[in-house]
Amino acid sequence: MVTGTSSLRPLLLTITSTTPPATDLGFLLHKNPARLHAKELSFGTARVCYPEATEARCTAALVVDVDAVQLVRGRKRGPQGGGLSLAQYVNDRPYAASSFLSVALAKVFGTALSGRSKERPDLAARPLPLEAHLPVVPCHGGQDVVDRLLRPLGYELEVRTLALDPAFPAWGDSRYVDLRIQGMVRVRDLLEHLSVLLPVFDDDKHYWVGPAEVDKLLRRGGEWLAAHPERELITRRYLRHDRRLTHEALSRLVEADGTTDDPDAALETADAAEATVEQPLRLADQRIAAVVAALREAGARTIADLGCGPGRLVKALLREPWVERVTGVDVAWRALETAARGLRLDQLSPRQRERVELLHGALTYRDQRLQGLDAATAVEVVEHIDPPRLSAFERALFGEAHPATVVVTTPNVEYNRLFEWLPAGQLRHRDHRFEWTRAEFTQWATGVAGRHGYQVAVSPIGPEDPECGAPTQMAVFRR
Repeated sequence: MVTGTSSLRPLLLTITSTTPPATDLGFLLHKNPARLHAKELSFGTARVCYPEATEARCTAALVVDVDAVQLVRGRKRGPQGGGLSLAQYVNDRPYAASSFLSVALAKVFGTALSGRSKERPDLAARPLPLEAHLPVVPCHGGQDVVDRLLRPLGYELEVRTLALDPAFPAWGDSRYVDLRIQGMVRVRDLLEHLSVLLPVFDDDKHYWVGPAEVDKLLRRGGEWLAAHPERELITRRYLRHDRRLTHEALSRLVEADGTTDDPDAALETADAAEATVEQPLRLADQRIAAVVAALREAGARTIADLGCGPGRLVKALLREPWVERVTGVDVAWRALETAARGLRLDQLSPRQRERVELLHGALTYRDQRLQGLDAATAVEVVEHIDPPRLSAFERALFGEAHPATVVVTTPNVEYNRLFEWLPAGQLRHRDHRFEWTRAEFTQWATGVAGRHGYQVAVSPIGPEDPECGAPTQMAVFRR
């Protein structure tokens, strides 16, 4: 069995099954574990072997030998660049999991990618505990990008950034990672995810990208890409940043997701409807004032506003002289663009511009960019998260980012019946997955605080009704 990466061995991918009889992996991949399989490709040779094949554990290894010289000599093949470019001959392509491996996956495991298995059809349709290991993955954006792309698909990850040269630690880290993923997935799903995401990690392809690539992307990502929180990043990189092709692919993905409306525009409409309900109380202003006061009392100087939307809280914090830096984070690109316009980022002085940053990111995944901050806020955000994902939100914010102070606000559903224009039983925003009572919010906040080493205080925001309480409730967590 070939292992390790220090000697630039071309082992690029292993897939392991532990479902007895594990050797059924051979039927699912359509490659007999007792044989060595080889296939000639335009850029080299792909081979499949099984370094281990027992009833308890079976591993298939895909080895791709890329002929870097032949890539240049071929008239229609090879990386871009002039004929005198040394990089055409000396590069990482024979050793790193790039678009070459993506093409090899499709050529070698084409039948498995279709989800068919004549001998084990029931097994092919069933999720299995599978593990894939890629020792050398070029990744533009590092571990953060790996997390953002793979965790939404349900994988557990082990990611290790590779040093430029282990013999010279002072040189620092490379752009390559050693990636191991585990998940309960169909073999077809695993192969589809890898074939699409490998060139996305690398942010490059070795071949020309045209309209046919849009069809291929939608064919391989049809069942999962439309709902992925990073579908825009995936689409843009997969299509090599071609604006026309990216727009076409994203438009078709929206249709595939069951809607013909722009999802960001629909969210903006719902935001406006919620604001109309709350406007008579000027509740948005009261929330921002309460959150700013809580942060001031906590002595926070570096703050992240999670789910920042159009940036109202970010703007309010920038007015405070005690705030050194504010980071706004949102999953919607349009919200970030609106925030940038509202903050007039292009007109700020250099000193003021250094105080603010807008980041694209999902709140239910670990984000190393948010570590080391004094405080984080989630203002009217938690109710937009599906209940099964609340634990992921909790882990990412309180467990991984772990700021000294966290401020969370959310509607009090008991107050809803006092809003004149809100139909009985309807939530305030059509994107709300739930709205908590005061007791439910207190129970959630107390549990989070206990699990992550915080103390928490819950208080009302807005006018209080003797029976229904206040329209908004706020929890201030302090570590």
